[in-house]
Amino acid sequence: MGSRRVIAGALTALALAPLGGAIASPAHATAGTGKASGGTSGSGDGKERLLFRFKDPRIGESSGLAVSPTHKNVYYTHNDSGSGPQFYAVGPDGRTLATFTLAGAAARDWEAMAASVDPATGQSSLWFADIGDNMNGAWPDYSIYKVAEPKVMRDATLQATRYRFRYKDGGRNAEGIMVHPTTGRLYVVSKEFAGSIYAAPAKLRTDKVNILRRVGPAPIMATDAAYAPDGSSFVIRTYFSASLYKAPGDLIGRVTMPALDQAESITYARDGRHLLTGTEGASSPVYAVPLPASAVAKPAKPEPARSGGPARTASAPDVAASHAAGSTGDDGVPAGVIALWLGVALGATGIIAVLARKAG
Repeated sequence: MGSRRVIAGALTALALAPLGGAIASPAHATAGTGKASGGTSGSGDGKERLLFRFKDPRIGESSGLAVSPTHKNVYYTHNDSGSGPQFYAVGPDGRTLATFTLAGAAARDWEAMAASVDPATGQSSLWFADIGDNMNGAWPDYSIYKVAEPKVMRDATLQATRYRFRYKDGGRNAEGIMVHPTTGRLYVVSKEFAGSIYAAPAKLRTDKVNILRRVGPAPIMATDAAYAPDGSSFVIRTYFSASLYKAPGDLIGRVTMPALDQAESITYARDGRHLLTGTEGASSPVYAVPLPASAVAKPAKPEPARSGGPARTASAPDVAASHAAGSTGDDGVPAGVIALWLGVALGATGIIAVLARKAG
């Protein structure tokens, strides 16, 4: 981790401190247009479980986390900035099974990853997001790499496809991506005081820059995001808790997370009933947190047959398809607390800028 990032991380944590209790509190009935559906809060039975600790000393800044869609008990992670374009396959005991390198890829500031399966072909893919921009707009564009999931857990160099992106409303820092499991659409979640969810084009292009368009709000200082395996909901992680949504602004509730030094990653377990969350640091842990029963999707009921045709099951909603770009909302933190914190955070931001220049 570079000196600028250390400075930024320390001061951001200081600025976030007044909101710790507020962000982890139960969902409010309304928060802007973000309405809690059912008021879910807490972590199911409240018994998070230590899944494993990373044993590999090379994994010192685990920043992204994904569960293999095809290999049982295989988890993927990658390091934060300052590392090369590598990712690691890890077993259920935390030991590295294989190390993979992306040929021709750069790693300015990898912040997130996701796994997906193409419903049409059954091909599983991994996505790696070079989207961390601590200067909020210093980069001309951002890169996300897509690679076919390895079929064998053996060290290898893989050929990846690079997609370049720009935000329609200007550059920004981001640390979360998610891929809709049925539509395959990619989303980026920004890490800001007033964060947003951005949708990529339905069809990505390699011969031009793809434009990311805002489709809804995100919680303050989001550090990761993921879709549920059935696409019925998604989760956004912050430093203090995790928020579950049916769609942007449609808050299901919050899940209390285990105390971590620097909460950086979140994903769903394959069963869709647990969240997995991790942090940076040597021998860092990954926890499994049970979802409340009300947040676990029920099996889809078949729709009535039309004109004698076969019955259909309702498909999971797509963020971009179900919400307009002008959506607004929040994460349930009282407005007064936000105003107080923003004053502190803005002051910290000024300090970050001055110290970052000196550190550079």
